[in-house]
Amino acid sequence: MSLKAFHTIFVGAAVVLMAFLSGWTFLAYRRTGSAEYVVWSLVSAVSVIGLIAYGRFFLRKLRNVSFL
Repeated sequence: MSLKAFHTIFVGAAVVLMAFLSGWTFLAYRRTGSAEYVVWSLVSAVSVIGLIAYGRFFLRKLRNVSFL
């Protein structure tokens, strides 16, 4: 497995985990009403957006490098 393939899988897994965390903390906010959960949900959502942008940048930068 190349470094490009590993990096793509790792960033994809990070996106999924941060999206899960964002949803989980938002549901915790709805259950408890604590503002702390809103902050963590927003931080997680911004992280998802940042990771997606980074993943696109990375794939564009290494467009000519094989996944193998």
